[in-house]
Amino acid sequence: MAAEFIGRSQALSAAGLAAASEALQVPAARIWTVLAVETKGCGFLPDRRPPILFERHYFSKLTKGQFDAIHPDISNPQPGGYGAAGAHQYARLARAIQLNRQAALQSASWGLPQIMGANFAQAGHGAVDAMVASMMDSEDGQLAAFVEFLRTNGLHTKLRAQDWAGFARAYNGPDYAVNQYDVKLSRTDQKFTSIGALLPDLNVRAAQLYMTFAGVIPGPGPVDGMLGPQTKAALRGYQLGRGLPVTGLADEATLESLVARIEG
Repeated sequence: MAAEFIGRSQALSAAGLAAASEALQVPAARIWTVLAVETKGCGFLPDRRPPILFERHYFSKLTKGQFDAIHPDISNPQPGGYGAAGAHQYARLARAIQLNRQAALQSASWGLPQIMGANFAQAGHGAVDAMVASMMDSEDGQLAAFVEFLRTNGLHTKLRAQDWAGFARAYNGPDYAVNQYDVKLSRTDQKFTSIGALLPDLNVRAAQLYMTFAGVIPGPGPVDGMLGPQTKAALRGYQLGRGLPVTGLADEATLESLVARIEG
């Protein structure tokens, strides 16, 4: 099951971010705003699978309640019963796949933006399998799906206008104000778009992700694109262990080594 959902697992690239910026007609800083507030922040688990959340009420609806009585934990008209994040969600998905593969894939939210498989068409894909394959391949693919989802639902215009209440209402639902999504979006946008603001460094972010995959000890910390003390220590440790110049930076030689290791 684990290997089935592991693809190239490529980190977000400059080209992928630029394509999203062009498609939405907003600066990269605004994309980071939405990613920071509305997504999981990273498109892969440490085992290289995209993060998912299996929704039992979706599975129940898609299978017309066929399995509700015998598998109420994964097929139930009531949402909930999620359990732990990570591998546990894939265990739930695996059980659902044994019952109905297409319905199971559509009943999970996928990747960085946690787009429901059932929304594959809104995310620019002709089938749920194609969407899942793209999610497995790269964060660029995950971001592209997110962009298409925003465009399909008209959210790109609200993003351009910085209409945070309108964006949050459409994206998070009518109760958006309870969790202050509009306020969070506004504050985060101000942080990223202010003069001298430090945006996530894609090379640092890629190194963090690939070191996480490699199980580097000490670990690099969160995949946030910021070169903090923990990430520097992880880079130095990795560089020392691989016979690379010990710079503590996400330099070209280090990134090439990390990519070669995960492509293995």
